[in-house]
Amino acid sequence: MGLNLRAGQRLLIIGPLASGGVSLEAAPLVRHIVSSAYRAGAAYVEVIWGDEALQLVRFQHAPRDSFGEFSTWLPKALFEHAEAGHAVLSVYANDPDQLKDQPAELVGAVQQAVSRGVRPFRELISRNWTNWTVVAAAGAGWAARVFPHVPRDQQVPRLWNAIGAMCRLDRPDPVAAWEEHLKALALRRDYLNAKRYAALKYSGPGTDLTIGLPDGHLWVSGRSESRSGIAFAPNLPTEEVFTMPRADRVDGTVRSTKPLSYGGTVIENFELTFAAGSIVRVAAERGQAVLQQLVDTDSGAARLGEVALVPHGSPVAQSGLLFYNTLFDENAASHVALGSAYKFTMAGGENMDDDAFERAGGNRSAVHVDFMIGSSALDVDGVLPGGTSEPLMRQGEWAD
Repeated sequence: MGLNLRAGQRLLIIGPLASGGVSLEAAPLVRHIVSSAYRAGAAYVEVIWGDEALQLVRFQHAPRDSFGEFSTWLPKALFEHAEAGHAVLSVYANDPDQLKDQPAELVGAVQQAVSRGVRPFRELISRNWTNWTVVAAAGAGWAARVFPHVPRDQQVPRLWNAIGAMCRLDRPDPVAAWEEHLKALALRRDYLNAKRYAALKYSGPGTDLTIGLPDGHLWVSGRSESRSGIAFAPNLPTEEVFTMPRADRVDGTVRSTKPLSYGGTVIENFELTFAAGSIVRVAAERGQAVLQQLVDTDSGAARLGEVALVPHGSPVAQSGLLFYNTLFDENAASHVALGSAYKFTMAGGENMDDDAFERAGGNRSAVHVDFMIGSSALDVDGVLPGGTSEPLMRQGEWAD
């Protein structure tokens, strides 16, 4: 239901690239995945491991002027793997507060170096050049953040149970449950594509935002298709339908409704103000310096590349848990993303060169960072091509 690995494909398993790769805590899950991949006919499986403790060693002892450095071999390896049509699986099990006590300017420098280094690889992902999926594994630091009041020896098991429930593994037939869910998302996708909205208007506490949609935008749901025709689900879990905004037609102010876990830090209670597509004001109660560095990564990082609608009634939202992990929290609330747009959210976008994509309204950047703006208090109106508006979401739920 996720990667849909095909016989003969190679598989590369990675994690957050700023941390070097997959957390060592995820090793038991990764071993099961590797075994399953070979049973499915994988030609070869490789894993890039990362040890978060080593990242802290860098922050403690590396020269202060060296944090703009990044691997010289990894970007090329990632690009060549994906370009050849081999599968990519990302496994996240990382501590969202790992770098909370480190200098914000150094955290930002690391993220910028990583983003710029792997940009060609992410460009291929934005085209669905191959099948790729992101999943999660429980880790001690992450579990402690999600369940701070649970006895320590119960935190990781509780997080595993939550991950399983959000991924529908607690259903009698998880595969059938996923098929039903993905079909429902596809129906919503088709409804939105038939509407051809020109813009979306958001209103809620601290939010008054209009997002223009380009001609030719495509709404996408939980299942995608690679260049070679492999159907796959990029995210497990997934509750969203999403498309691309027109990069130069975003105006107003939006307020986050959940913390953003970014690069080993947590950014909380932040507001962004847009004018003609670009951010003109950044404010955050916590993590403002890191957020500002994210926005300053390049010119595209100050614009939006994705707009996603998620009902408040989604299983992730109804769990009542705050995961401090975008893979889960973005499926609890409607969200937008700073940075690069996915080319597959524009009709013919996968075949456009970069200049043509930008002329069509697409945003390009070295980053793509989702943050949550939805809640039970958010209303969304769809603006039809003729200029009239109609309710799309009310109090966080679909209006129809």
